[in-house]
Amino acid sequence: MVRPCPSVGPRGRLRAWPGARELAPSLRARPARCRRLLPRGGAAPAGGGAEAGPGGGPGCAGGAAAKAGDMTDNIPLQPVRQKKRMDSRPRAGCGEWLRCCGGGDPRPRTVWLGRPEKRDQRYPRNVINNQKYNFFTFLPGVLFNQFKYFFNLYFLLLACSQFVPEMRLGALYTYWVPLGFVLAVTIIREAVEEIRCYMRDKEVNSQVYSRLTARGTVKVKSSGIQVGDLIIVEKNQRVPADMIFLRTSEKNGSCFLRTDQLDGETDWKLRLPVACTQRLPTAADLLQIRSYVYAEEPNIDIHNFVGTFTREDSDPPISESLSIENALWAGTVTASGTVVGVVLYTGRELRSVMNTSNPRSKIGLFDLEVNCLTKILFGALVVVSLVMVALQHFAGRWYLQIIRFLLLFSNIIPISLRVNLDMGKIVYSWVIRRDSKIPGTVVRSSTIPEQLGRISYLLTDKTGTLTQNEMVFKRLHLGTVAYGLDSMDEVQSHIFSIYTQPQDPPAQKGPAPTTKVRRTMSSRVHEAVKAIALCHNVTPVYESNGVTDQAEAEKQYEDSCRVYQASSPDEVALVQWTESVGLTLVGRDQSSMQLRTPGDQILNFTILQLFPFTYESKRMGIIVRDESTGEITFYMKGADVVMAGIVQYNDWLEEECGNMAREGLRVLVVAKKSLAEEQYQDFEARYVQAKLSVHDRSLKVATVIESLEMEMELLCLTGVEDQLQADVRPTLETLRNAGIKVWMLTGDKLETATCTAKNAHLVTRSQDVHIFRPVTNRGEAHLELNAFRRKHDCALVISGDSLEVCLKYYEYEFMELACQCPAVVCCRCAPTQKAQIVRLLQERTGRLTCAVGDGGNDVSMIQESDCGVGVEGKEGKQASLAADFSITQFRHLGRLLMVHGRNSYKRSAALSQFVIHRSLCISTMQAVFSSVFYFASVPLYQGFLIIGYSTVYTMFPVFSLVLDKDVESEVAMLYPELYKDLLKGRPLSYKTFLIWVLISIYQGSTIMYGALLLFESEFVHIVAISFTSLILTELLMVALTIQTWHWLMTVAELLSLACYIASLVFLHEFIDVYFIATLSFLWKVSVITLVSCLPLYVLKYLRRRFSPPSYSKLTS
Repeated sequence: MVRPCPSVGPRGRLRAWPGARELAPSLRARPARCRRLLPRGGAAPAGGGAEAGPGGGPGCAGGAAAKAGDMTDNIPLQPVRQKKRMDSRPRAGCGEWLRCCGGGDPRPRTVWLGRPEKRDQRYPRNVINNQKYNFFTFLPGVLFNQFKYFFNLYFLLLACSQFVPEMRLGALYTYWVPLGFVLAVTIIREAVEEIRCYMRDKEVNSQVYSRLTARGTVKVKSSGIQVGDLIIVEKNQRVPADMIFLRTSEKNGSCFLRTDQLDGETDWKLRLPVACTQRLPTAADLLQIRSYVYAEEPNIDIHNFVGTFTREDSDPPISESLSIENALWAGTVTASGTVVGVVLYTGRELRSVMNTSNPRSKIGLFDLEVNCLTKILFGALVVVSLVMVALQHFAGRWYLQIIRFLLLFSNIIPISLRVNLDMGKIVYSWVIRRDSKIPGTVVRSSTIPEQLGRISYLLTDKTGTLTQNEMVFKRLHLGTVAYGLDSMDEVQSHIFSIYTQPQDPPAQKGPAPTTKVRRTMSSRVHEAVKAIALCHNVTPVYESNGVTDQAEAEKQYEDSCRVYQASSPDEVALVQWTESVGLTLVGRDQSSMQLRTPGDQILNFTILQLFPFTYESKRMGIIVRDESTGEITFYMKGADVVMAGIVQYNDWLEEECGNMAREGLRVLVVAKKSLAEEQYQDFEARYVQAKLSVHDRSLKVATVIESLEMEMELLCLTGVEDQLQADVRPTLETLRNAGIKVWMLTGDKLETATCTAKNAHLVTRSQDVHIFRPVTNRGEAHLELNAFRRKHDCALVISGDSLEVCLKYYEYEFMELACQCPAVVCCRCAPTQKAQIVRLLQERTGRLTCAVGDGGNDVSMIQESDCGVGVEGKEGKQASLAADFSITQFRHLGRLLMVHGRNSYKRSAALSQFVIHRSLCISTMQAVFSSVFYFASVPLYQGFLIIGYSTVYTMFPVFSLVLDKDVESEVAMLYPELYKDLLKGRPLSYKTFLIWVLISIYQGSTIMYGALLLFESEFVHIVAISFTSLILTELLMVALTIQTWHWLMTVAELLSLACYIASLVFLHEFIDVYFIATLSFLWKVSVITLVSCLPLYVLKYLRRRFSPPSYSKLTS
């Protein structure tokens, strides 16, 4: 039930407001066949609106939606509830934006063929835009994203305060130069990423297509395509906009579409042109007729479409209903022939765009934790300043004194922290790109490499990510004997013997004898192979190969020119296998099929009836007549769960299906039934009558077909495997051992998804699998959740529509149960559902998520996750371009997380805490100095000393911590349990932060008090002794922190020391040059440095000795 809302107009249409896209489908939740769009009298109303029906919806027309309702792949998408999310995604008021661009309310439209100028409303440009900013919003947007952090805002206010004379403590450059450097680094990095994104979008928008015009065919860029244009799309070319299919060059009058970029399904979809336009002699005639398409308003439902096609200049006017069968959505690829279509939707109104969330600036959890620590440091800064003023008894202009002390102790919050961390991220990204063991890896977002080290949930696509999307026939099982890959030559010899025996060729066989005679193995194998070669929806297509032209190849059935096309790769794998054993499918049209035998004899079969596969029936059937014998045979194949009740009793089907499924094979049961002529004629009469009925048509048709599906003869089982990507099993095993839970979200069928999950060992052999039964209402969901609650250590398999129902009524309970599962498989998932699952995981668990995918349907999930990884594969680069990290194979994910993610997080944790320690040391010394000298707000170090301390003197050694590592990469891969320690966030926690604060206070106090005790005459000697001791202490502390030395670390240490010694000559303004050359200076500095560092070295040794960390046990 949709809550009444002021944004909904009197006709039930949704006005433009920020939630319009998500709620639109729920307002259209009536069944498709009740939503009719044909305007009165067959012509569209001028305004493009629809007459209001009694239900407040659009008006009526019969055929359009009925056809859509009967479609086999007509799977409605449930509306996804979008939750408010706190992130840095730029958003504008959607309604205002639509109006200013001329979009207005999304409403039904009338589109005239080839006449874009006759449009009844303004439509968006057909451009793809994945950028976060534009030319005007770039600088304000980047600055806002920087200064919304307390850390950067604090330093901006600090630098601005130096313009007030009473608050000035030193030269302006000491505050503005570091801040300017930080901002410059950030702006340059964001600019580079935006330019890259712009270039990628430009490449897609610049793809060239052919447009039909009155002057002939003209070339047009994808971005120049308008609603109403007639566009020609060649074979294997991307469909540039949402179109209605008008014509095809294919002889059979249809075409196949690859939709894996849109819905994740590998099955090719059959699409049919509008019959009226397909009959025209040439494509140019489309411009000579007066015709238009009346279409529903843009929405996110990729599985449904309702509209009508009307030709006005014929007598009488012709109207045809349009459904999903006639639609070509943007992002799909034509797999056969050249097609011509009329553009209906463009730009942001495309189905694929509406199913994609806006890109957002991702902020790492590590950055948020550091931001939190800086707030604590700011609290400490305020407390210290107040204490200093309180000890002066708030005398005089105490409020000015507080501000001066705030400025004096501002080093407590180190401005260099942001620079060091950002530079560290660039180094990590460079190291990832240069890793020869994961070639081709690209870092597209250099702001979040630390996220890779703390992933708790990995959400992965199936097709093309875990699998290669290549089907291989693995097994033929006849009950008493099974043939695997190693024994296919036996099957070949059986087929060869059947067709080369002169005395009894199968073509001359009469009807089967009634007496039960034990058949030979050869005839059993032949019957099984023939059934597989006939029971399918595969069409052989012949193409020119450079030597033989297309017409000649088709006439001669040329093997080298033949390509199989089908709606499923499983079907193609089966037909290719029958070809390999001797029985080849060489020709097929709507009514006949031709097979070629090993002896080059052509067997002709007439197709009498075809019952296509549907997700409800889980089986397909075909009735054929052998032209040589007149035999009529009904062949059927399907899933074992439905076929078990259809075939004759046997004692091996269930057991063998279970065995093959455990091996990860997709099992199909093949059966046949011979029909007498009278029996078939009786069936056909009843079948035709059922198809003509108006009420309960589908039920009556199913009943008639089921009358044939009894006591069928079981021929064989087939096992087909979707080959996994290389090393998927060990990679998933590694991730599991690292404490990462893996969820598989796929648009594919339930059986296929379950099969792949078992095959990839996502579900281990010892684990049970709970298949969540389909639920449609609250009561069913409640019962099924209770049944699932009683299962323990059990993997969950659930479909998208059941998931939607559960999340609607029992979101908290479902997520609580699902998060306890060792693995979860969600099948038939829409792109927006994948993103919703990611968002719910983040909200319910508070853990970091990583999404992996390779298709356009995975982009929403990748962008919603904390860390998106795209796999470059056969399905194109759409996912990898939208991701934060791009890899070439799924197996590279293990090294990306276990090695690079772990190192990045540990290094950044060490670097951030060391930079804080460096600043706290000098701040502690300032506090001691001020308290000794009567709480005066006078700086201890001024000018270049204070800038040089955090730059040339200590920057290189401290930054060299980004090269540190606790274990070798091979050890990190061998023991993924090391990764599990990071999930608790121990490298950077309040405990480690407190330890570093105590170390800083101890060292700062020791150095300052030591200098005050040991100096003799002049104040300038205090500065020399304390500053030199401070620099040496920092260099020694870096050496203490390092676990694995790199030659660059040694260079950094020595270079920094040399820089300090060399600069002493130029620092005579602050340091007595003659004093530092004395022996007195040297022993005083040595003693102070020793007292500040030696106890920490002793403590480190004792800790390693008696309580070593887990990684040290592996390296010792």
